[in-house]
Amino acid sequence: MSVPTNIVEGYSRKGEKELIQFLNISIGSLAEVKYLLHFAHSLGYLSQDDYVALDQASDGVGAKLWSFYQAVRSK
Repeated sequence: MSVPTNIVEGYSRKGEKELIQFLNISIGSLAEVKYLLHFAHSLGYLSQDDYVALDQASDGVGAKLWSFYQAVRSK
């Protein structure tokens, strides 16, 4: 939830500088999610298949988030 809500908050501030700041926060939040996935898997809360699927999905989100971040920064 943190990733999209930070994007929304940054966008609502109506300035590119603010949006970039909140995109940075979103990138950090995604890193937290990836760690928590790893942690949950290591404790046995996620099967290998579920972990791999969720990790790949988070990589996809990360790629899109990074592209968005670069596009905003290049304006």
